[in-house]
Amino acid sequence: MLPADSSGEGLYRLKALIQRVKKASVSISGELYSSIAQGVLVFLGVEKDDEKENAEKLADKIIKLRIFEDENEKMNLSVNDVNGEILVVSQFTLCGDCKKGTRPSFDKAAAPEKAVDLYEYFIKYLKEQDMVVKTGKFRAMMDIELVNDGPVTFWLEK
Repeated sequence: MLPADSSGEGLYRLKALIQRVKKASVSISGELYSSIAQGVLVFLGVEKDDEKENAEKLADKIIKLRIFEDENEKMNLSVNDVNGEILVVSQFTLCGDCKKGTRPSFDKAAAPEKAVDLYEYFIKYLKEQDMVVKTGKFRAMMDIELVNDGPVTFWLEK
């Protein structure tokens, strides 16, 4: 069981930078790999201590997070409510620690073997919740293009 935060919800260990987008795409070596229309771009970082339960909690939060505007221009709708798509891109640099010196430390980042398993599990879980999910390619050099809607950007972590 995950420890509770002050709101009583479970903590998320995985790190995610999420952006509400009008559209987003991933290209690899100059070729379009995947793209979405309206929805959420998720940059996902996996740390050493992360587990499947963390991935599920984070995915549920992203699906239900009310970051899209309703008819009164209030953030009151989720990506699910607006039939939005989700683009998930692995980004181990989110696990970088820049507190000391001028070179980030990646000591907290999960090893690639573990990270790819949780990245793929996170995607599978989102799809099991009937979300339209597109992805980047794990460990690939990717060019990400997006039109941030707002801009609206949120940082989710433990």
